[in-house]
Amino acid sequence: MQNLDELYQLILDRKQNPQPGSYTKYLFDRGLDKILKKVGEEATEVVVAAKNESDPEFILEVADLAYHVEVLMAERGITPDQIKKELAGREGKQSQYADRKEIKNW
Repeated sequence: MQNLDELYQLILDRKQNPQPGSYTKYLFDRGLDKILKKVGEEATEVVVAAKNESDPEFILEVADLAYHVEVLMAERGITPDQIKKELAGREGKQSQYADRKEIKNW
């Protein structure tokens, strides 16, 4: 696998053509709540790994997070091209962080 686009295509293929014993199949079978739980767990593991000195551990955790986010995207029907378009639209813009509304309810 060369890049995240290829990973996304593989995930879509596994969603459309489930393979017995596949972890990707397991996630799709368990549904959105399970996928969201894994994304949250992996995000936390990235934060913890980033605080440590081990680059290999950090890389492993970022890869795990990227995989689970792409599973979530496939579950939601969001494509990498949509994310790329959003990122491209941000290029050259100043952050408006100070103007964002406070989140009061989760």
